[in-house]
Formats: sequence, structure tokens, C-alpha cells
Amino acid sequence: MALEFTDSNFDELVVKADKPVLVDFWAEWCGPCRMVGPIVAEIADEYADKVVVGKLDVDSNPEVSMKYGIRNIPTILFFKNGEIVDKQVGAVPKSVLTEKLEALL
Repeated sequence: MALEFTDSNFDELVVKADKPVLVDFWAEWCGPCRMVGPIVAEIADEYADKVVVGKLDVDSNPEVSMKYGIRNIPTILFFKNGEIVDKQVGAVPKSVLTEKLEALL
């Protein structure tokens, strides 16, 4: 299951993570976000032992969204050792996201 990232837990769960992290920046009103949501949930289950996967609601968590310059959603950021190492903007097939994750493992 995907975690819920917030302004208050982001550093602890993402920046300080000892595994690669996939962060899905989304909002309730965003149609393409609703298409990506189930894909992110599948990836969270399939990569549970290897990767931290979670979602951050941009409307509820403006600090993190502004810090990372999120202007379009869905945006998926890939972190490793606390740094952004890859990025995907817009709805894409699951294979695109899993390829990017595999490159980090």
C-alpha cells in the first residue's frame, strides 16, 4: 500500500529513507492523477521490500510542493539518498515508472 506523505513527515519518510523512494504528487480534482493512482498502488505492493512508495496531496501539503517546484500534476519524483534522481510529469503507463525504479535498484 502506498504511504501518505505530508509536509510534516516528508523529511523522515522520503529524504532520510534508506531505500529509493517514489513520490506521487497529486490532487483529488486531477483527472490524470486518478489514472496514475492505481498504478502507484500496484507498484507499492510489487516493490514493497525494495522501494518506499507514497502519495502527496499538493492541496493539503503546499510546503513540500513548493520546495520541489511542483507546477503540474501528476508529477512523480524518484529519490535516492535524499536527492531527486528522476522525474516523470503526466500520466504514463506502468512500464515507464517501473523502468525508472529498476534503474535505481
